[in-house]
Amino acid sequence: MNQHDVRVYKSDENLAREDQLAHKIATVATDPVAVTEEVTEMVINRMIDNAAVATASITRGPGIAARAQALDHPYSPGATVFGVAGRYGPEWAAWANGVAVRELDYHDTFLAAEYSHPGDNIPPLLAVAQHAGRTGAELVRGIATGYEIQIDLVKGISLHKHKIDHVAHLGPSAAAGIGTLLGLDVETIFQAIGQALHTTTATRQSRKGEISTWKAHAPAFAGKMAVEAVDRAMRGQTSPTPIYEGEDGVIAWLLDGPDAHYRVSLPAAGEAKRAILDSYTKEHSAEYQAQAWIDLARKLHHERPELADPANVGSVTIHTSHHTHFVIGSGANDPQKYDPAASRETLDHSIPYIFTVALQDGAWHHVDSYAPERAARPDTVELWRKVRTLEDSEWTRRYHSEDPAEKAFGGRVEIILHDGTTVTDEIAVADAHPLGARPFARADYIRKFETLAAGVVEEAEIARFLALVQRLPELSAAELGGLTVQARPGLLESIPLPKGLF
Repeated sequence: MNQHDVRVYKSDENLAREDQLAHKIATVATDPVAVTEEVTEMVINRMIDNAAVATASITRGPGIAARAQALDHPYSPGATVFGVAGRYGPEWAAWANGVAVRELDYHDTFLAAEYSHPGDNIPPLLAVAQHAGRTGAELVRGIATGYEIQIDLVKGISLHKHKIDHVAHLGPSAAAGIGTLLGLDVETIFQAIGQALHTTTATRQSRKGEISTWKAHAPAFAGKMAVEAVDRAMRGQTSPTPIYEGEDGVIAWLLDGPDAHYRVSLPAAGEAKRAILDSYTKEHSAEYQAQAWIDLARKLHHERPELADPANVGSVTIHTSHHTHFVIGSGANDPQKYDPAASRETLDHSIPYIFTVALQDGAWHHVDSYAPERAARPDTVELWRKVRTLEDSEWTRRYHSEDPAEKAFGGRVEIILHDGTTVTDEIAVADAHPLGARPFARADYIRKFETLAAGVVEEAEIARFLALVQRLPELSAAELGGLTVQARPGLLESIPLPKGLF
């Protein structure tokens, strides 16, 4: 990897184009280096993972609304939309599928200086590949680039520190991935990256307080903007330059300011794009930093069943990283994280709620665990309000460690019972993490898809999709159009579509 120093430049310093971060990203995107077999296999896994969570979301409010918008934009050749037949404008297909993928907070993640869900790159890339008549092998190359760029940016540049939403790294990564997919030149990709970044910076209020349905739409919007940015760049339109380093650019005014200094590592020429292998998916439908805590609570449920009864428990203290404490823990100071009437989007960003329910149920379900009647259960509310989080400097250090064997997203729990007994336990990574107790493998991705698609898609359609996606590198352009699923007859027809402007 080449390490690139990134700072703010005054206009009269005339930073050369080839020295700008957006240009260096574009250069990586055009590198013809082969995709390794290991990366290709993981791309297939994540295609299955995305399809699983998208399928489970097509009858949920955000997915219905986004699909309704796409259905008002039929187009040929166009791209497919999960659940329905036909072809639609690629930007609208990217939008609808992106919302469906993200709505349940149930696909892959990478956490470092910034948060990310790199699987959000897949919907815009798949849509463009289908529309542009590209092959499965070309799609694999594009996805490898999308993951690489997003993860490299996430390692080097923190957005949340300045309350900027993490999708600001997704616009550039998706634009770069589309550039690789289409075989565009460096200059065109450079301009697309600049436009994509410029149009996708927004505040983190979408993930604060009473979290709304926009949480599902935000990454889909970034993917849609990336598609449109590439289209404009291909037509010769240019972007604000330098977009990162300019004295009125993103870093100077939205991030660390005029004295900022970042180090972003990108693959050297001829170096394989392997970042997807550093990411990890979710076994449970909840924010990634809750994954390990669900597993630990599930374990304690079976080992110490008395902990599920609030009458036995005096307090529950979760010692964890800065990020976990301040974003989804009590350190966020969001009263909504303790509100039984809070939205699902809020509850899946509440460690106190999630730990409580997993401790009582010994399991986690993407629908049942968030049901209003489940959240309002009196014994749950009583126990829930005894749960607090605290930052522990050692867990914060491990969260930021660059050593994969040490990097951790868990912590230690201390439960004090009314009889004076103290129960303590800890967990470093989720069971499904590559270093966890049961790392996810192909069979787990397939089982996740089959489970989430049950009742939504007919068994023959499930089998067809799984057979096709596992041949991804061999797929022709015509076959690539089959990388979607049709809902079972009558399911979507029974759901009224909301009407807007279109």
